[in-house]
Amino acid sequence: MANNLFVSYDLKTPGQNYEKLIEGIKTLGPWAKLQQSFWYVNSNLDAAAAGNYLKQFTDANDYLVVVDATNNNVYWFNCIEPVSDLLKKQWWS
Repeated sequence: MANNLFVSYDLKTPGQNYEKLIEGIKTLGPWAKLQQSFWYVNSNLDAAAAGNYLKQFTDANDYLVVVDATNNNVYWFNCIEPVSDLLKKQWWS
């Protein structure tokens, strides 16, 4: 079963190569670019698998969030601690 994923990112390094990450997003399945850094993908992967795959196209200081709207799951990378704590507390409560 395919999952409805939403991918959002913020690449922090000046001159960052967005194309690598964008091409990675496009390989996940049928996609649509909703906003500058916000994408929809219909993928066989869940949020964690898609996020771990896309993480290879980011640097250690970049931000990445993948929301699996089908299964109500989320993956995030490098979120600031208060936001990460809030997500952990509220998402699955």
